[in-house]
Amino acid sequence: MNVREHSGSAVPRRTTQAERRERTRNALLESAARGLSRHGYSNLVLEQVARDAGYTRGALYHQFKDKQDLALAVSEWVFQVWDQEVGRHVERESEPLAALLTLARAHTVFCRRDIARVAVALRLEFSGQDHPIGHQVETGYRRLLDLCTGYVTAGRAAGTIPDGPPAGDVALAYVGAVEGTSIALAGRVPDDASLVVAAAAGALGLDPRTTHSSVRNEPQEAHHGTSQVGPHLTSLADPRDNA
Repeated sequence: MNVREHSGSAVPRRTTQAERRERTRNALLESAARGLSRHGYSNLVLEQVARDAGYTRGALYHQFKDKQDLALAVSEWVFQVWDQEVGRHVERESEPLAALLTLARAHTVFCRRDIARVAVALRLEFSGQDHPIGHQVETGYRRLLDLCTGYVTAGRAAGTIPDGPPAGDVALAYVGAVEGTSIALAGRVPDDASLVVAAAAGALGLDPRTTHSSVRNEPQEAHHGTSQVGPHLTSLADPRDNA
């Protein structure tokens, strides 16, 4: 008689080498993202990244050839996490204004994570430099601006966003308001979300006091997740009402 059948207990499935490698890679990416958010690229110490992830420096170099390779992978990973935790909520909105306000609120929740400042930190550090990391981060930022410019243009056509300065300039102001206010209000939960939405509404030329009914409930804060709208920002489970 088969003992396993008799006991009724299932034998745990052994993880594959590819699964173990992916788990190691994700742990190293998240650790490096925290380090980049806090210290920037120049001050990132690879040995500390590996130690914080629970691995050796050799394990890190088995996955990434050098610090630049790691930072590029982190940047792409954070873009993917942002798309999963913010972009998917924005895509559900059929109305341009609601999409922009949902983006502001969901991005605020994303910024409560300790990996959220990667893109901002790297964009500032590599500003004006001809460097692969700077190019990658700037490409993501431009895609976000293009997305928001499209929403502003569509919102004006629908009559929900007032006419005013060029749509591209309004998108710049909107992204700056969302990014800057999210960072300034880090840790001020739950008021951070409503204040960021108000700042975003103001940049769009709206009365912040009239915007709340246009936004879906606040997404839940995600505690983990790995890597779709495309890479956008620095860079949420199912929505809930946290207002």
